[in-house]
Amino acid sequence: MTRPLPPWMDPLLARLGTARSEDFTPLHTPTSGGRQSAVLVLLAEEPDVGPDVLVLQRAATLRNHAGQPAFPGGAADPDDADATATALREANEEVGLDPATVTVLAELPKLWIPVSDFVVTPVLGWWHRPHPVHPREPAEVAHVARLPVAELVDPENRMRVRHPSGWTGPAFSARGMLVWGFTAGVLATILEMGGWARPWPRNRVLDLPPASASPAPSAGTDPADELAGR
Repeated sequence: MTRPLPPWMDPLLARLGTARSEDFTPLHTPTSGGRQSAVLVLLAEEPDVGPDVLVLQRAATLRNHAGQPAFPGGAADPDDADATATALREANEEVGLDPATVTVLAELPKLWIPVSDFVVTPVLGWWHRPHPVHPREPAEVAHVARLPVAELVDPENRMRVRHPSGWTGPAFSARGMLVWGFTAGVLATILEMGGWARPWPRNRVLDLPPASASPAPSAGTDPADELAGR
């Protein structure tokens, strides 16, 4: 049985109806080229906890974005019908998500990540029938968690992080996970659009732990550097 959409999602859906890539990043997304990919921004609701979002930690041995937090997703396959198909397939392969438990709400504007040349389509979904998920391929995914929105918007859990290269961008701390980079940028924008964001000390800047500092985006060019968390 499919659960109806909760009322707390209404402001976000109304705002996303007119969303443009410029709402997420000042970078111009290439009209051709780039590595087409998609990620699943999966919202759910836990009794007595409230809304949450599914985020995973990539394995430290990956070639791209090693050790970084991420939404489930990845590069498009030739057989994928569209970005939604890519996001759902990847989520199933990475954490065992059953696509039948997801109501797809929208494909968001394409966003470009210069450091890896990925052109990413975030796909917003409502997890109407949540079920246990776990890393299916430890060589790709180290950890997966449902991060409560209440924790993400807590001013004590928001900050900017500084990479050894000098790059800085928005970040969140929740359930023992440090979310930064592209994922944090998209998340910050969605929290703002949904009306959930709270004021936080934007002068709080923490150095990324060495274990988290995979190759940095180019300063001032990665979407996360200019998204709503700026």
